Amino acid sequence: MATWDDDGDPASPDRVDWVCSGTMVDANTFLTAAHCTTDWPDDVRFYVSLDQDVQAGLDAAAKKYPSDPAAQANAVAVAGTAHTHPDYPGPASDPHDIAVIELPAAKVASRWSFAPAANQLGALGPRGLNSSDWFVAGYGTQEAVNGPGGQTHPGGGVRMKAPVTFDALNNAWVRLGMTAPQGNGGACYGDSGGPNFAVLGGRRILAATTITGDTPCYATNVAYRLDTPGARAFLSPFVKLP
Repeated sequence: MATWDDDGDPASPDRVDWVCSGTMVDANTFLTAAHCTTDWPDDVRFYVSLDQDVQAGLDAAAKKYPSDPAAQANAVAVAGTAHTHPDYPGPASDPHDIAVIELPAAKVASRWSFAPAANQLGALGPRGLNSSDWFVAGYGTQEAVNGPGGQTHPGGGVRMKAPVTFDALNNAWVRLGMTAPQGNGGACYGDSGGPNFAVLGGRRILAATTITGDTPCYATNVAYRLDTPGARAFLSPFVKLP
């Protein structure tokens, strides 16, 4: 998900910024995190791209349209309207950190083909969830690299996926292990709003969206559950729920 800040101020150039990840849950609905769609200027515009390498597309568009951020954004993405959960930010027990961006379905279909993600996180209990395969996807950076000047996070802007393992579940969150010795990858900065899938009953299920984790992106991905009554109530006006 990218934003275009159309500030109209020549001293502060308009720009296109890649900010977050997300998931198409039907033909015109992009699911992401509420902290990705809030605290922006009133004139910000939201764009969604399903390209594999968005950063390369933005770099090429910046060279082709050096003074036209609208053309840069349209070269790689489709503009949409953001809808943030009205109760965000809520308490830690349920922060309501969920949002959608409604897109013109015809424009999306003319540029990308995809199968919308499905959601189902049943009452399997820790044993059932622990035995399931989990993976996370997004356009974010990689885990911290230690260097002479401190930690840096390389990468970003390219869609990648990585296996994770179930750790814990509560009323709002699923926590997933990202520890490398267990063969895991994980999520990092820029993966917020991106999907966390579980394979349940032989089906790949959209179970949660990435929200936060540990600072160096080494240990735990903390993801917002999508099967809770609050999440389903927010999503129901925008998408047919399973």
